[in-house]
Amino acid sequence: MSNGYTKSLPEVVNDLKTDLKDFVATRLAMFRSEMTEKWSGLKLALPALIIGLVLLGTCWLLFTALIVTAIATAFASPWGWVYAFLIVFAAYLLLGLMMVVGARAKLRETKLIPERTIRVLKQDEVWLQTEARTQI
Repeated sequence: MSNGYTKSLPEVVNDLKTDLKDFVATRLAMFRSEMTEKWSGLKLALPALIIGLVLLGTCWLLFTALIVTAIATAFASPWGWVYAFLIVFAAYLLLGLMMVVGARAKLRETKLIPERTIRVLKQDEVWLQTEARTQI
């Protein structure tokens, strides 16, 4: 018995299924579009980034060689180079450990859960529940 304003249960389920498919398709299309845009920008920047990182690594190695040479020159001993390498090694080790410990502490206090995405999905869930109730 339909008076034009109420829907039967199969109609409601079918409408809900169609709405859910549209919802998922829209979200996937948005995701694909965003990732395509990001990838096209990344493809342009990636070669420059790689070359820049190689040059910076080379610069760091040359700077380290300069420090070792300066320290070794300060020692008037045949073991000067060994001492210089040990000093630079110890300095890099201490600095590296301090950086790792600091970063580890920061990562522990930072939540890696995508809170904004979860909030949007919860809002979508509430909206879907509201729509389902109004359709019945």
